[in-house]
Amino acid sequence: MNLKFFIPIHFLYMQLFHNNKNYTLSQFDKESDFEKEVVANSKLFFGQNAIYIDAKRKIETRNLGNSIPDGFLFDLSDIENPEFYIVEVELAKHDFYNHIFPQITKFFGFYKNLKNQNELVEKIFTYIENSEDLKNEFKKYLGKKEIYKFIKDTLESSQNILLIIDGEKKELPEIMETYTDTWGKMVKLVLIKKYSSGSNFIYSMHPDFESIEFAEIEEENNQVDQAIIYNENYHFEGTSDVVRSIYDLLKKELLTFNSELIFNPQKHYISIRKQRNIAFFITSRKKIKLIVMQSYDDTKKEIQNHPIKSLALGVQKFWNGPSCAIMVESLENIEEVVELMKKMVQR
Repeated sequence: MNLKFFIPIHFLYMQLFHNNKNYTLSQFDKESDFEKEVVANSKLFFGQNAIYIDAKRKIETRNLGNSIPDGFLFDLSDIENPEFYIVEVELAKHDFYNHIFPQITKFFGFYKNLKNQNELVEKIFTYIENSEDLKNEFKKYLGKKEIYKFIKDTLESSQNILLIIDGEKKELPEIMETYTDTWGKMVKLVLIKKYSSGSNFIYSMHPDFESIEFAEIEEENNQVDQAIIYNENYHFEGTSDVVRSIYDLLKKELLTFNSELIFNPQKHYISIRKQRNIAFFITSRKKIKLIVMQSYDDTKKEIQNHPIKSLALGVQKFWNGPSCAIMVESLENIEEVVELMKKMVQR
């Protein structure tokens, strides 16, 4: 029987040893072979609450900038804040500028084209409706909510590109640093390697999907020096006016309450500092993810009208203590968020 599981490793060696067996790195000869591995193991890689749609073989998608992605991924681990990903599976041996770069770049253009988005919503919805298993899987999470509206709303609010690659690519860090508004903000990178020993095999994956949105933040926190200075305008480029209004109001209220607070923009977030960081703003097109330095249970007692997302223990370590995320999408009931933040300032 084949073994399929992850070995928690921080450095991806060419060889692994497990249960007295020597596992050797397997090289994918063809990209299609790697794509099949991702499809077959989507629940293993992305979690039981993720739904992966094999786009290349199931859905006609020429409207994505004349480029066909490998898949679409719905992360439903937080049903109040679902995430959508265009998935591209690549081999590290492929030329970056002639193959990977143009492929990913076309998806940025797709996300800016509302007509193409609406066409894709229709195609995904039609495919789901024609698949009883897939329809039932979505209904398990949505209940009586309309699937079509859910797909449309999710694509409007969550626009990510998941690049899955089987080895390091030296060009990627520089590209993500150079094109900060596209590659830096929209592309999430996952490195998956397969190791074999006879008929048995294991995978390594970095970062784990549960922590993917915080992986680059962890790396940033470990850097001593940064060549680029980030400001507030960088974080609100491409966001809705409502998102900027939420931030401006919270900032005004908190500075009125305590003028010594520092709002400190970094690459992936804007922190609020007193003697230490007490909260972090992470912006997206239609919402602000406000990371607060207190437990989910304590926050739930004070925030009644905004969704709260619990964070994995590994993710909380990124923020150096108990923490959770308040999802703020409108100015409605913003007062409860202001009051909570004032209490945190006073501690």
